[in-house]
Amino acid sequence: MVRCTAFRLLLRISYLRKELQAANGLVLTILNGSSILIFWDLLWNTFSISFYELAIGFPLPIILALAFNEVRNGPFKKSVQTVTYAPHFISVVVMAGMIITFLSPSSGMIVRFIEFIGLEPAQFLTDPAWFKTVYVFSGVWQSTGWGTIIYLAALSGVDPQLHEAAIMDGASRIKRVLHINLPTILPTITIMLILNMGNILGLGFEKILLLQNSLNMEASDVISTYVYRAGLVNAQYSFSTAVGLFNSVVNVILLVTVNQIAKRTSENSLW
Repeated sequence: MVRCTAFRLLLRISYLRKELQAANGLVLTILNGSSILIFWDLLWNTFSISFYELAIGFPLPIILALAFNEVRNGPFKKSVQTVTYAPHFISVVVMAGMIITFLSPSSGMIVRFIEFIGLEPAQFLTDPAWFKTVYVFSGVWQSTGWGTIIYLAALSGVDPQLHEAAIMDGASRIKRVLHINLPTILPTITIMLILNMGNILGLGFEKILLLQNSLNMEASDVISTYVYRAGLVNAQYSFSTAVGLFNSVVNVILLVTVNQIAKRTSENSLW
């Protein structure tokens, strides 16, 4: 009886030990000499794509909203807004299919155009050096128009008397945009920047997974796709949970840090 109880106790200890190792899989992986390179590659790819997208995609809706606000031709303004809003409603799967079709080496529209003007087209879908650019600019094309809505709403609160006074003082349109419109939407810009920074590692894996292949894996493998492979494909649920938790902790740290910086420098913050 004592031997049976001891044997069961040893089995339970062994089981708990395996569970603890799985729950701390991220730490064990980082400490592993061969896996630390994979971890840093994942982290670098995730950060580089996110910051690349933030650097290109964040200012463009602001610029486009300021431009829309200066258009006085109503029908033209509505037509352009409709054209820029439309890509937002394209699903991720359809968007990935369009990218693959347009950039296909054999029959892609963009590739054929590059050949037509006498240039040598790059391997957009298989060259790791081009993956981040293709991902970021396709996302910018899809989301820039939709992102102008919140800034146009903020611009609607500008006092017309400020513009009238500026015109009386001889201010040009550019100066009125820089000194009246832009300061008015600055609190909104600050809040949107904080929210974007808080989601810097929350890179959606759907489009990356659809555009990913064995040739561009060097640049396209990010934390979210690794969690997908480890958790769902390889059934390492505890390990993928630990990696996802690490992802969330970093996002929270970035959110709090950027919020405090914004609060001290501009007095505009989430809390």
